[in-house]
Amino acid sequence: MSSPTSRNIEVEIPSNIPKDTRIDAYIADVLKLFSRSQVKRRVTALRLNGTTAKSSKHLLPGDRLEITYTDAPELRVEAEAIDLCILYEDRNVLVIDKAQGMVVHPAGGNWSGTLVNALLWHCKDLKDGFALSESRPGIVHRLDKDTSGVIIAAKNAETREFLSGQFRRRSVQKRYLAIVEGSLPAGRGRIDTWHARDPHHRKRFTSLLPDSRSAGGRRALSFFRELKRINGFTLVALRPRTGRTHQLRMHMAHLGCPIVGDRLYGWKARGRYSWPLMLHAHRLRLILPGEHQPRTFEAPIPARFEEFYNFCSR
Repeated sequence: MSSPTSRNIEVEIPSNIPKDTRIDAYIADVLKLFSRSQVKRRVTALRLNGTTAKSSKHLLPGDRLEITYTDAPELRVEAEAIDLCILYEDRNVLVIDKAQGMVVHPAGGNWSGTLVNALLWHCKDLKDGFALSESRPGIVHRLDKDTSGVIIAAKNAETREFLSGQFRRRSVQKRYLAIVEGSLPAGRGRIDTWHARDPHHRKRFTSLLPDSRSAGGRRALSFFRELKRINGFTLVALRPRTGRTHQLRMHMAHLGCPIVGDRLYGWKARGRYSWPLMLHAHRLRLILPGEHQPRTFEAPIPARFEEFYNFCSR
């Protein structure tokens, strides 16, 4: 990985800027330098009208904003002989049952052993279908490291754009299974909140009130349905309508029913048993390139769900 290059730009804020626009939002959504999540990592200095500023500062028409940032480091992602559980494959896509514990793409602290490393080994010409600078070839969407289940990868840039468009339009149907602590407030329902990073814990996200969009939140919508109660726990089917980071984990905690094994969002291990995260991407329904009707791909329920059920049934 090569050393990143430092760059500097200065811009004047236009008169039509929306009220209460933050610096980080302006960098990501207007200048499109990089995503909001990268602002903290790549911005090394911010000056507003000649004075040092924080990324949360609101901008006004006529402000002069100076941004010093680093280029994204050039990554050399190597192919690795990692076994994959392939559910479906054709010349354009791979559908995989991702193992729990596997990171989807290289990032800070995880430069090997990822799904991308495995894809490069399985598809020897994968890089040929993407730009030379591409650091995440094939990746269309993501699952958390500790979430298992169905994920689709593209073998070329055209396919990735075709599939990504469906995710952007929210026409992809996703179904997850989870085991949560306690009982849900109803047999079925919806959770509609604003989603933002927890200001007190950099790795967590939090649910905001529905009118909190101005505070930096983004809408998060999920549907839930109780499937089975298991001696103080509940097996639940979850359908995320939006795709926010940790959305389902946060929403279950929001209901007071954290997912078993989710220590980040409130699960506390009991006795000597330390269960892994009980969240599984069970089903994915979308249209493949060259087809007109959607296909449904399903990842079998993992063994850890059965093991937990047997444990609770003792």
